[in-house]
Amino acid sequence: MTALQALLNTRDLGRLRHIAGVFVRHGLGDLVHRLGWTEALAKAGHALHIEHAADLARLSPPEQLRRALEELGPTFVKLGQIMAGRADLLGPAWIAELEKLHSSAPPVEIGLLRAQLTEDLGAPPEAVFAQWDDTPLAAASIAQVHAATLGDGTEVVVKIRRPGIESTIEADLRLLERLAGSAERQWPELRPYRPVELARQLARSLRRELDLASECRHAERIAQAFAGQPEIVIPKVYWEHTGPRVNVQQRIRGVPAEDQPGIDAAALDRRLIAQRGANAVLKMVVRDGFFHADPHPGNLFFLPGERIAFIDFGMVGRISPQRRDELLTLMLGLVQRDPMSVAEVLIDWAGNDSTVDDSALHIDIESFVDQYHGVPLANLSLAAMLGDVTGILRQHKLALPADLALLIKVFITLEGLGRSLDPGFHMAGEALPLLRQAVHDRYQPKQLAQRGWQTLRQLGMLLGGLPRDLSRLLRTARRGRIQIQIDVTDLHPVADQLERAAQRIAVSLVIAALIIGSSIVMTVGGGPKLFGLPAFGLLGFVGAVLGAGWVIFGGRPRR
Repeated sequence: MTALQALLNTRDLGRLRHIAGVFVRHGLGDLVHRLGWTEALAKAGHALHIEHAADLARLSPPEQLRRALEELGPTFVKLGQIMAGRADLLGPAWIAELEKLHSSAPPVEIGLLRAQLTEDLGAPPEAVFAQWDDTPLAAASIAQVHAATLGDGTEVVVKIRRPGIESTIEADLRLLERLAGSAERQWPELRPYRPVELARQLARSLRRELDLASECRHAERIAQAFAGQPEIVIPKVYWEHTGPRVNVQQRIRGVPAEDQPGIDAAALDRRLIAQRGANAVLKMVVRDGFFHADPHPGNLFFLPGERIAFIDFGMVGRISPQRRDELLTLMLGLVQRDPMSVAEVLIDWAGNDSTVDDSALHIDIESFVDQYHGVPLANLSLAAMLGDVTGILRQHKLALPADLALLIKVFITLEGLGRSLDPGFHMAGEALPLLRQAVHDRYQPKQLAQRGWQTLRQLGMLLGGLPRDLSRLLRTARRGRIQIQIDVTDLHPVADQLERAAQRIAVSLVIAALIIGSSIVMTVGGGPKLFGLPAFGLLGFVGAVLGAGWVIFGGRPRR
Protein backbone atom coordinates (compact mmCIF):
# COMPACT_ATOMS: atom_id res chain seq x y z
CA MET A 1 0.00 0.00 0.00
CA THR A 2 1.42 3.37 -0.97
CA ALA A 3 1.33 6.46 1.27
CA LEU A 4 -1.35 7.85 -1.06
CA GLN A 5 -3.57 4.77 -0.69
CA ALA A 6 -3.08 4.76 3.10
CA LEU A 7 -4.31 8.32 3.33
CA LEU A 8 -7.27 7.70 1.03
CA ASN A 9 -8.33 4.75 3.17
CA THR A 10 -8.68 6.84 6.31
CA ARG A 11 -11.80 8.53 7.63
CA ASP A 12 -9.86 11.62 8.60
CA LEU A 13 -9.51 13.41 5.26
CA GLY A 14 -11.02 16.58 6.74
CA ARG A 15 -8.27 16.73 9.33
CA LEU A 16 -5.67 15.87 6.67
CA ARG A 17 -6.87 18.78 4.54
CA HIS A 18 -6.50 21.14 7.51
CA ILE A 19 -2.99 19.84 8.28
CA ALA A 20 -1.92 20.15 4.65
CA GLY A 21 -3.38 23.65 4.45
CA VAL A 22 -1.38 24.76 7.51
CA PHE A 23 1.82 23.34 6.05
CA VAL A 24 1.19 25.13 2.74
CA ARG A 25 0.44 28.40 4.52
CA HIS A 26 3.76 28.15 6.35
CA GLY A 27 5.78 27.65 3.18
CA LEU A 28 5.98 23.83 3.34
CA GLY A 29 3.97 23.14 0.18
CA ASP A 30 6.81 21.14 -1.37
CA LEU A 31 6.81 18.80 1.64
CA VAL A 32 3.03 18.32 1.28
CA HIS A 33 3.47 17.45 -2.39
CA ARG A 34 6.36 15.00 -1.79
CA LEU A 35 4.37 13.20 0.92
CA GLY A 36 1.59 12.58 -1.61
CA TRP A 37 -1.04 14.57 0.30
CA THR A 38 -1.84 16.84 -2.64
CA GLU A 39 -2.79 13.90 -4.88
CA ALA A 40 -4.69 12.16 -2.07
CA LEU A 41 -6.81 15.21 -1.34
CA ALA A 42 -7.39 15.94 -5.04
CA LYS A 43 -8.75 12.42 -5.55
CA ALA A 44 -11.02 12.93 -2.55
CA GLY A 45 -12.32 16.21 -3.98
CA HIS A 46 -10.24 18.57 -1.79
CA ALA A 47 -7.94 20.70 -3.91
CA LEU A 48 -4.92 22.49 -2.42
CA HIS A 49 -3.30 25.55 -3.94
CA ILE A 50 0.39 24.97 -3.40
CA GLU A 51 1.41 28.12 -5.22
CA HIS A 52 -0.24 30.44 -2.70
CA ALA A 53 2.22 30.07 0.18
CA ALA A 54 2.31 32.84 2.74
CA ASP A 55 5.06 35.35 3.37
CA LEU A 56 6.28 32.92 6.02
CA ALA A 57 7.98 31.02 3.18
CA ARG A 58 10.93 33.40 3.50
CA LEU A 59 11.72 31.95 6.95
CA SER A 60 14.22 29.13 7.40
CA PRO A 61 12.78 25.59 6.96
CA PRO A 62 13.22 24.72 10.68
CA GLU A 63 11.31 27.86 11.69
CA GLN A 64 8.59 27.18 9.13
CA LEU A 65 8.13 23.69 10.55
CA ARG A 66 8.05 24.88 14.17
CA ARG A 67 5.38 27.48 13.46
CA ALA A 68 3.29 24.96 11.55
CA LEU A 69 3.51 22.43 14.39
CA GLU A 70 2.49 25.06 16.94
CA GLU A 71 -0.60 25.95 14.92
CA LEU A 72 -1.63 22.31 14.47
CA GLY A 73 -2.04 21.68 18.19
CA PRO A 74 -1.01 19.18 20.87
CA THR A 75 -0.28 16.12 18.72
CA PHE A 76 2.14 17.97 16.49
CA VAL A 77 3.63 20.03 19.32
CA LYS A 78 4.39 16.77 21.13
CA LEU A 79 5.85 15.31 17.92
CA GLY A 80 8.13 18.34 17.63
CA GLN A 81 9.16 18.06 21.28
CA ILE A 82 10.04 14.39 20.79
CA MET A 83 12.02 15.22 17.65
CA ALA A 84 13.85 17.97 19.59
CA GLY A 85 15.35 15.18 21.66
CA ARG A 86 16.48 13.19 18.62
CA ALA A 87 19.91 14.64 17.96
CA ASP A 88 20.69 11.27 16.37
CA LEU A 89 18.18 12.10 13.60
CA LEU A 90 18.25 15.89 13.17
CA GLY A 91 21.00 18.47 12.86
CA PRO A 92 21.71 21.24 15.40
CA ALA A 93 19.68 23.92 13.55
CA TRP A 94 16.52 21.78 13.58
CA ILE A 95 17.03 20.75 17.22
CA ALA A 96 17.54 24.36 18.35
CA GLU A 97 14.34 25.49 16.62
CA LEU A 98 12.17 22.59 17.80
CA GLU A 99 13.34 23.15 21.38
CA LYS A 100 11.45 26.45 21.25
CA LEU A 101 8.15 24.58 21.00
CA HIS A 102 5.92 25.15 24.00
CA SER A 103 2.55 23.64 24.81
CA SER A 104 0.86 26.79 26.14
CA ALA A 105 -2.56 27.59 24.68
CA PRO A 106 -5.41 30.06 25.20
CA PRO A 107 -7.65 29.15 28.18
CA VAL A 108 -10.80 27.13 27.57
CA GLU A 109 -14.09 29.03 27.83
CA ILE A 110 -14.97 28.61 31.50
CA GLY A 111 -18.56 27.48 30.85
CA LEU A 112 -17.41 24.47 28.81
CA LEU A 113 -14.76 23.61 31.37
CA ARG A 114 -17.13 23.84 34.34
CA ALA A 115 -19.67 21.59 32.65
CA GLN A 116 -17.09 18.82 32.17
CA LEU A 117 -15.60 19.33 35.65
CA THR A 118 -19.04 19.15 37.30
CA GLU A 119 -19.69 15.87 35.47
CA ASP A 120 -16.36 14.42 36.67
CA LEU A 121 -16.63 15.62 40.29
CA GLY A 122 -20.33 14.86 40.60
CA ALA A 123 -21.06 18.41 41.77
CA PRO A 124 -20.07 22.00 40.91
CA PRO A 125 -16.51 22.85 42.00
CA GLU A 126 -17.80 25.31 44.63
CA ALA A 127 -19.63 22.41 46.31
CA VAL A 128 -16.53 20.20 46.33
CA PHE A 129 -13.85 22.71 47.32
CA ALA A 130 -13.87 25.31 50.06
CA GLN A 131 -12.43 27.79 47.57
CA TRP A 132 -12.32 27.68 43.78
CA ASP A 133 -10.75 30.10 41.28
CA ASP A 134 -12.21 30.33 37.76
CA THR A 135 -9.03 32.06 36.53
CA PRO A 136 -6.51 29.38 35.41
CA LEU A 137 -3.00 29.28 36.83
CA ALA A 138 -1.80 27.88 33.49
CA ALA A 139 -3.34 26.71 30.22
CA ALA A 140 -1.64 24.15 27.98
CA SER A 141 -2.64 22.33 24.82
CA ILE A 142 -3.92 19.22 26.68
CA ALA A 143 -5.08 20.54 30.04
CA GLN A 144 -5.32 23.64 32.18
CA VAL A 145 -4.76 24.15 35.89
CA HIS A 146 -6.89 25.97 38.48
CA ALA A 147 -6.23 26.77 42.13
CA ALA A 148 -8.55 25.46 44.85
CA THR A 149 -8.64 24.81 48.59
CA LEU A 150 -9.92 21.68 50.32
CA GLY A 151 -12.26 21.76 53.30
CA ASP A 152 -9.34 21.31 55.74
CA GLY A 153 -7.56 24.34 54.28
CA THR A 154 -5.07 22.41 52.12
CA GLU A 155 -4.13 24.26 48.95
CA VAL A 156 -4.41 22.12 45.83
CA VAL A 157 -4.17 22.45 42.07
CA VAL A 158 -6.92 21.01 39.87
CA LYS A 159 -5.76 19.86 36.44
CA ILE A 160 -8.58 19.51 33.87
CA ARG A 161 -8.34 18.01 30.41
CA ARG A 162 -9.49 20.31 27.62
CA PRO A 163 -13.00 19.30 26.43
CA GLY A 164 -13.06 17.51 23.06
CA ILE A 165 -9.26 17.28 22.72
CA GLU A 166 -9.20 13.46 22.68
CA SER A 167 -10.98 13.02 19.32
CA THR A 168 -8.63 15.48 17.58
CA ILE A 169 -5.55 13.76 18.98
CA GLU A 170 -6.81 10.30 18.01
CA ALA A 171 -7.46 11.47 14.43
CA ASP A 172 -3.95 12.91 14.23
CA LEU A 173 -2.40 9.73 15.60
CA ARG A 174 -4.25 7.57 13.07
CA LEU A 175 -2.95 9.71 10.23
CA LEU A 176 0.61 9.75 11.53
CA GLU A 177 0.74 6.01 12.20
CA ARG A 178 -0.56 5.19 8.72
CA LEU A 179 1.79 7.66 7.08
CA ALA A 180 4.80 6.37 9.04
CA GLY A 181 4.10 2.76 8.04
CA SER A 182 3.61 3.63 4.39
CA ALA A 183 6.69 5.88 4.31
CA GLU A 184 8.86 3.16 5.82
CA ARG A 185 7.72 0.69 3.14
CA GLN A 186 7.88 3.13 0.24
CA TRP A 187 11.18 4.88 1.05
CA PRO A 188 13.78 2.34 2.26
CA GLU A 189 16.23 5.13 3.10
CA LEU A 190 13.96 6.12 6.01
CA ARG A 191 14.07 2.71 7.68
CA PRO A 192 17.21 3.31 9.76
CA TYR A 193 15.34 6.21 11.40
CA ARG A 194 12.40 3.96 12.41
CA PRO A 195 9.46 6.26 11.61
CA VAL A 196 6.96 3.60 12.74
CA GLU A 197 8.66 3.35 16.13
CA LEU A 198 8.67 7.14 16.40
CA ALA A 199 4.92 7.30 15.64
CA ARG A 200 4.23 4.61 18.25
CA GLN A 201 6.32 6.46 20.82
CA LEU A 202 4.31 9.61 20.13
CA ALA A 203 1.02 7.70 20.46
CA ARG A 204 2.04 6.10 23.77
CA SER A 205 3.22 9.41 25.19
CA LEU A 206 0.11 11.35 24.20
CA ARG A 207 -2.37 8.69 25.33
CA ARG A 208 -0.61 8.58 28.69
CA GLU A 209 -0.83 12.36 29.02
CA LEU A 210 -4.53 12.30 28.15
CA ASP A 211 -5.16 10.07 31.18
CA LEU A 212 -4.67 12.48 34.07
CA ALA A 213 -5.04 9.65 36.59
CA SER A 214 -2.02 7.97 34.99
CA GLU A 215 0.06 11.05 35.80
CA CYS A 216 -0.86 10.63 39.48
CA ARG A 217 0.11 6.95 39.46
CA HIS A 218 3.50 7.97 38.08
CA ALA A 219 3.88 10.58 40.84
CA GLU A 220 3.09 8.08 43.57
CA ARG A 221 5.53 5.52 42.16
CA ILE A 222 8.37 8.05 42.21
CA ALA A 223 7.31 9.32 45.65
CA GLN A 224 7.59 5.78 46.97
CA ALA A 225 11.14 5.49 45.56
CA PHE A 226 12.14 8.64 47.52
CA ALA A 227 10.23 7.81 50.69
CA GLY A 228 13.38 7.94 52.80
CA GLN A 229 14.75 11.16 51.29
CA PRO A 230 12.97 14.23 52.69
CA GLU A 231 15.03 16.53 50.45
CA ILE A 232 12.99 15.30 47.43
CA VAL A 233 9.32 16.38 47.48
CA ILE A 234 6.57 14.88 45.31
CA PRO A 235 3.04 16.42 45.49
CA LYS A 236 0.40 14.38 47.30
CA VAL A 237 -2.48 13.05 45.18
CA TYR A 238 -6.12 13.33 46.29
CA TRP A 239 -7.65 10.27 44.67
CA GLU A 240 -11.23 10.97 45.77
CA HIS A 241 -11.31 13.83 43.23
CA THR A 242 -9.08 12.25 40.54
CA GLY A 243 -10.05 10.49 37.30
CA PRO A 244 -9.05 10.26 33.62
CA ARG A 245 -10.14 13.85 32.87
CA VAL A 246 -9.23 15.59 36.13
CA ASN A 247 -6.67 15.24 38.90
CA VAL A 248 -6.17 17.05 42.19
CA GLN A 249 -2.70 17.37 43.72
CA GLN A 250 -1.04 19.25 46.54
CA ARG A 251 -0.03 22.78 45.54
CA ILE A 252 3.72 23.37 45.80
CA ARG A 253 4.74 26.85 46.86
CA GLY A 254 8.44 27.43 46.35
CA VAL A 255 10.94 29.19 44.14
CA PRO A 256 10.62 28.11 40.48
CA ALA A 257 13.90 26.74 39.13
CA GLU A 258 13.81 29.34 36.36
CA ASP A 259 13.64 32.23 38.87
CA GLN A 260 17.36 32.94 39.33
CA PRO A 261 16.88 36.17 41.38
CA GLY A 262 14.35 34.34 43.57
CA ILE A 263 16.90 31.61 44.33
CA ASP A 264 19.40 34.23 45.50
CA ALA A 265 16.74 36.09 47.51
CA ALA A 266 15.86 32.85 49.33
CA ALA A 267 19.57 32.38 50.19
CA LEU A 268 19.53 28.82 48.84
CA ASP A 269 22.77 26.87 48.37
CA ARG A 270 23.00 26.59 44.60
CA ARG A 271 25.71 23.94 44.59
CA LEU A 272 23.84 21.67 46.98
CA ILE A 273 20.60 22.02 45.00
CA ALA A 274 22.40 21.12 41.75
CA GLN A 275 23.97 18.04 43.37
CA ARG A 276 20.71 16.87 44.91
CA GLY A 277 18.79 17.34 41.66
CA ALA A 278 21.37 15.41 39.64
CA ASN A 279 21.55 12.58 42.18
CA ALA A 280 17.75 12.33 42.28
CA VAL A 281 17.42 11.92 38.50
CA LEU A 282 20.41 9.56 38.31
CA LYS A 283 18.82 7.41 41.02
CA MET A 284 15.55 7.27 39.08
CA VAL A 285 17.41 6.12 35.97
CA VAL A 286 20.19 3.88 37.22
CA ARG A 287 18.53 2.20 40.22
CA ASP A 288 14.80 2.39 39.61
CA GLY A 289 14.55 2.37 35.79
CA PHE A 290 11.59 4.78 36.00
CA PHE A 291 12.23 8.51 35.71
CA HIS A 292 10.71 11.96 35.24
CA ALA A 293 11.24 12.53 31.52
CA ASP A 294 10.69 16.29 31.45
CA PRO A 295 12.77 17.86 34.27
CA HIS A 296 12.94 21.33 32.72
CA PRO A 297 12.99 24.37 35.04
CA GLY A 298 9.22 24.86 34.83
CA ASN A 299 8.66 21.48 36.50
CA LEU A 300 11.00 22.06 39.46
CA PHE A 301 10.57 24.14 42.62
CA PHE A 302 13.16 24.83 45.33
CA LEU A 303 11.97 24.83 48.95
CA PRO A 304 13.62 25.93 52.22
CA GLY A 305 16.32 23.54 53.38
CA GLU A 306 17.54 23.05 49.78
CA ARG A 307 14.68 20.66 49.11
CA ILE A 308 13.61 20.02 45.52
CA ALA A 309 9.99 19.46 44.41
CA PHE A 310 9.21 17.72 41.11
CA ILE A 311 5.82 18.34 39.48
CA ASP A 312 3.99 17.23 36.28
CA PHE A 313 4.60 13.52 35.82
CA GLY A 314 2.65 13.22 32.57
CA MET A 315 5.84 12.37 30.69
CA VAL A 316 7.93 9.57 32.21
CA GLY A 317 10.55 7.18 30.88
CA ARG A 318 11.15 3.49 31.53
CA ILE A 319 14.44 1.62 31.22
CA SER A 320 14.51 -2.18 31.28
CA PRO A 321 17.20 -3.95 33.38
CA GLN A 322 19.02 -5.04 30.21
CA ARG A 323 18.98 -1.49 28.85
CA ARG A 324 20.23 -0.18 32.19
CA ASP A 325 23.20 -2.53 31.99
CA GLU A 326 23.96 -1.31 28.46
CA LEU A 327 23.59 2.30 29.57
CA LEU A 328 25.96 1.75 32.49
CA THR A 329 28.55 0.31 30.11
CA LEU A 330 28.16 3.25 27.72
CA MET A 331 28.36 5.97 30.36
CA LEU A 332 31.30 4.33 32.15
CA GLY A 333 33.02 4.00 28.79
CA LEU A 334 32.52 7.72 28.14
CA VAL A 335 33.63 8.83 31.59
CA GLN A 336 36.59 6.40 31.76
CA ARG A 337 37.61 6.96 28.08
CA ASP A 338 37.06 3.36 26.92
CA PRO A 339 36.27 3.57 23.17
CA MET A 340 35.78 -0.18 22.67
CA SER A 341 32.99 -0.33 25.26
CA VAL A 342 31.25 2.70 23.73
CA ALA A 343 31.46 1.35 20.18
CA GLU A 344 30.19 -2.12 21.10
CA VAL A 345 27.13 -0.71 22.86
CA LEU A 346 26.28 1.60 19.95
CA ILE A 347 26.63 -1.22 17.41
CA ASP A 348 24.32 -3.40 19.52
CA TRP A 349 21.77 -0.57 19.63
CA ALA A 350 21.94 -0.25 15.84
CA GLY A 351 20.33 -3.69 15.61
CA ASN A 352 20.62 -5.84 12.50
CA ASP A 353 21.24 -2.98 10.10
CA SER A 354 23.54 -4.54 7.50
CA THR A 355 24.51 -1.13 6.14
CA VAL A 356 26.52 -0.24 9.25
CA ASP A 357 30.28 -0.10 8.63
CA ASP A 358 31.52 -1.44 11.96
CA SER A 359 35.16 -0.58 11.35
CA ALA A 360 34.38 3.02 10.35
CA LEU A 361 32.14 3.42 13.40
CA HIS A 362 34.89 2.05 15.66
CA ILE A 363 37.39 4.52 14.18
CA ASP A 364 35.05 7.50 14.69
CA ILE A 365 34.27 6.46 18.28
CA GLU A 366 37.97 5.98 19.10
CA SER A 367 38.80 9.40 17.65
CA PHE A 368 35.98 10.94 19.65
CA VAL A 369 37.04 9.35 22.95
CA ASP A 370 40.73 10.09 22.35
CA GLN A 371 40.05 13.82 22.19
CA TYR A 372 39.16 13.67 25.89
CA HIS A 373 42.33 11.80 26.83
CA GLY A 374 43.99 13.53 29.76
CA VAL A 375 41.10 15.92 30.37
CA PRO A 376 40.31 16.06 34.11
CA LEU A 377 36.98 14.55 35.07
CA ALA A 378 35.86 17.87 36.51
CA ASN A 379 36.20 19.47 33.07
CA LEU A 380 34.14 16.89 31.18
CA SER A 381 30.67 17.83 29.95
CA LEU A 382 28.48 14.74 29.84
CA ALA A 383 25.90 16.64 27.76
CA ALA A 384 28.52 17.60 25.16
CA MET A 385 29.85 14.04 25.06
CA LEU A 386 26.38 12.57 24.56
CA GLY A 387 25.71 15.22 21.90
CA ASP A 388 28.88 14.17 20.06
CA VAL A 389 27.86 10.51 20.28
CA THR A 390 24.46 11.22 18.74
CA GLY A 391 26.21 13.25 16.02
CA ILE A 392 28.32 10.20 15.15
CA LEU A 393 25.18 8.07 15.02
CA ARG A 394 23.55 10.58 12.67
CA GLN A 395 26.65 10.56 10.45
CA HIS A 396 26.43 6.76 10.16
CA LYS A 397 22.64 6.88 9.61
CA LEU A 398 21.91 5.07 12.86
CA ALA A 399 19.04 5.86 15.20
CA LEU A 400 18.89 5.39 18.94
CA PRO A 401 16.06 3.30 20.43
CA ALA A 402 13.26 5.65 21.50
CA ASP A 403 13.71 5.07 25.25
CA LEU A 404 17.39 5.97 25.08
CA ALA A 405 16.82 9.07 22.97
CA LEU A 406 14.45 10.32 25.67
CA LEU A 407 16.97 9.54 28.38
CA ILE A 408 19.80 11.39 26.64
CA LYS A 409 17.56 14.43 26.34
CA VAL A 410 16.95 14.25 30.10
CA PHE A 411 20.69 14.17 30.83
CA ILE A 412 21.36 17.11 28.53
CA THR A 413 18.52 19.13 30.12
CA LEU A 414 19.72 18.24 33.61
CA GLU A 415 23.31 19.29 32.99
CA GLY A 416 22.16 22.60 31.53
CA LEU A 417 20.00 23.23 34.60
CA GLY A 418 22.84 22.23 36.94
CA ARG A 419 25.25 24.66 35.31
CA SER A 420 22.71 27.47 35.44
CA LEU A 421 22.64 26.94 39.21
CA ASP A 422 26.34 26.31 39.69
CA PRO A 423 28.84 27.13 36.89
CA GLY A 424 31.21 24.58 38.45
CA PHE A 425 28.66 21.75 38.20
CA HIS A 426 29.80 18.70 36.19
CA MET A 427 27.35 15.91 35.54
CA ALA A 428 30.13 13.43 34.82
CA GLY A 429 31.63 13.94 38.27
CA GLU A 430 28.23 13.46 39.92
CA ALA A 431 27.43 10.40 37.84
CA LEU A 432 30.68 8.46 38.23
CA PRO A 433 30.29 7.37 41.89
CA LEU A 434 26.70 6.24 41.30
CA LEU A 435 27.67 4.41 38.10
CA ARG A 436 30.52 2.59 39.82
CA GLN A 437 28.23 1.65 42.69
CA ALA A 438 25.61 0.37 40.25
CA VAL A 439 28.21 -1.78 38.46
CA HIS A 440 29.45 -3.05 41.82
CA ASP A 441 25.91 -3.93 42.87
CA ARG A 442 25.29 -5.72 39.59
CA TYR A 443 27.96 -8.32 40.43
CA GLN A 444 27.01 -8.88 44.06
CA PRO A 445 26.21 -12.54 44.91
CA LYS A 446 22.56 -11.71 45.53
CA GLN A 447 22.16 -10.03 42.14
CA LEU A 448 24.04 -12.81 40.34
CA ALA A 449 21.90 -15.45 42.06
CA GLN A 450 18.72 -13.57 41.18
CA ARG A 451 19.67 -13.30 37.49
CA GLY A 452 20.75 -16.95 37.43
CA TRP A 453 17.45 -18.05 38.99
CA GLN A 454 15.49 -16.02 36.40
CA THR A 455 17.47 -17.64 33.58
CA LEU A 456 16.88 -21.14 34.99
CA ARG A 457 13.17 -20.43 35.44
CA GLN A 458 12.87 -19.25 31.81
CA LEU A 459 14.78 -22.32 30.63
CA GLY A 460 12.51 -24.57 32.70
CA MET A 461 9.40 -22.98 31.20
CA LEU A 462 10.85 -23.45 27.71
CA LEU A 463 11.69 -27.12 28.29
CA GLY A 464 8.36 -27.74 30.02
CA GLY A 465 6.43 -26.44 27.03
CA LEU A 466 8.58 -28.25 24.44
CA PRO A 467 6.64 -31.60 24.46
CA ARG A 468 3.34 -29.75 24.03
CA ASP A 469 4.69 -27.67 21.15
CA LEU A 470 6.15 -30.75 19.39
CA SER A 471 2.84 -32.59 19.82
CA ARG A 472 0.95 -29.71 18.21
CA LEU A 473 3.46 -29.53 15.36
CA LEU A 474 3.20 -33.28 14.63
CA ARG A 475 -0.61 -33.19 14.84
CA THR A 476 -0.71 -30.32 12.35
CA ALA A 477 1.72 -32.14 10.04
CA ARG A 478 -0.42 -35.29 10.04
CA ARG A 479 -3.44 -33.23 9.03
CA GLY A 480 -1.45 -31.67 6.19
CA ARG A 481 -2.12 -28.18 7.50
CA ILE A 482 1.44 -26.86 7.97
CA GLN A 483 1.78 -23.46 6.35
CA ILE A 484 4.93 -21.55 5.53
CA GLN A 485 4.52 -17.81 5.24
CA ILE A 486 7.09 -15.87 3.22
CA ASP A 487 7.01 -12.12 3.60
CA VAL A 488 8.77 -10.43 0.67
CA THR A 489 9.49 -6.78 1.41
CA ASP A 490 9.53 -4.07 -1.27
CA LEU A 491 7.21 -6.13 -3.50
CA HIS A 492 4.80 -3.28 -4.18
CA PRO A 493 7.15 -1.32 -6.50
CA VAL A 494 7.80 -4.55 -8.46
CA ALA A 495 4.05 -5.15 -8.78
CA ASP A 496 3.56 -1.59 -10.03
CA GLN A 497 6.26 -2.07 -12.69
CA LEU A 498 4.73 -5.38 -13.81
CA GLU A 499 1.32 -3.73 -14.08
CA ARG A 500 2.72 -0.91 -16.24
CA ALA A 501 4.59 -3.46 -18.40
CA ALA A 502 1.36 -5.40 -18.95
CA GLN A 503 -0.39 -2.18 -19.97
CA ARG A 504 2.36 -1.42 -22.50
CA ILE A 505 2.11 -4.93 -23.98
CA ALA A 506 -1.67 -4.61 -24.33
CA VAL A 507 -1.36 -1.21 -26.01
CA SER A 508 1.40 -2.57 -28.27
CA LEU A 509 -0.91 -5.35 -29.47
CA VAL A 510 -3.63 -2.81 -30.22
CA ILE A 511 -1.12 -0.65 -32.12
CA ALA A 512 0.05 -3.65 -34.14
CA ALA A 513 -3.57 -4.41 -35.05
CA LEU A 514 -4.13 -0.76 -36.07
CA ILE A 515 -1.04 -0.74 -38.26
CA ILE A 516 -1.99 -3.98 -40.01
CA GLY A 517 -5.62 -2.92 -40.37
CA SER A 518 -4.76 0.55 -41.71
CA SER A 519 -2.33 -0.97 -44.20
CA ILE A 520 -5.05 -3.25 -45.58
CA VAL A 521 -7.58 -0.40 -45.74
CA MET A 522 -5.12 1.89 -47.58
CA THR A 523 -4.56 -0.73 -50.27
CA VAL A 524 -8.29 -1.09 -50.94
CA GLY A 525 -9.93 1.45 -53.24
CA GLY A 526 -13.18 3.29 -52.55
CA GLY A 527 -14.45 4.91 -49.38
CA PRO A 528 -13.97 8.49 -48.16
CA LYS A 529 -10.68 10.25 -48.91
CA LEU A 530 -8.52 12.49 -46.70
CA PHE A 531 -5.53 14.28 -48.28
CA GLY A 532 -5.95 11.92 -51.19
CA LEU A 533 -5.64 8.81 -49.03
CA PRO A 534 -8.28 6.45 -47.61
CA ALA A 535 -9.58 8.25 -44.51
CA PHE A 536 -9.99 5.20 -42.24
CA GLY A 537 -6.57 3.87 -43.09
CA LEU A 538 -4.96 7.27 -42.47
CA LEU A 539 -6.72 7.68 -39.11
CA GLY A 540 -5.68 4.17 -38.08
CA PHE A 541 -2.07 5.00 -38.97
CA VAL A 542 -2.14 8.25 -36.94
CA GLY A 543 -3.63 6.38 -33.96
CA ALA A 544 -0.87 3.80 -34.22
CA VAL A 545 1.81 6.52 -34.22
CA LEU A 546 0.29 8.23 -31.17
CA GLY A 547 -0.01 4.92 -29.36
CA ALA A 548 3.61 4.10 -30.12
CA GLY A 549 4.61 7.46 -28.70
CA TRP A 550 2.74 6.71 -25.50
CA VAL A 551 4.45 3.33 -25.17
CA ILE A 552 7.91 4.82 -25.74
CA PHE A 553 7.62 8.02 -23.69
CA GLY A 554 4.49 7.98 -21.51
CA GLY A 555 4.55 4.34 -20.48
CA ARG A 556 7.90 4.39 -18.77
CA PRO A 557 7.84 3.51 -15.08
CA ARG A 558 8.03 6.58 -12.89
CA ARG A 559 11.04 7.11 -10.69
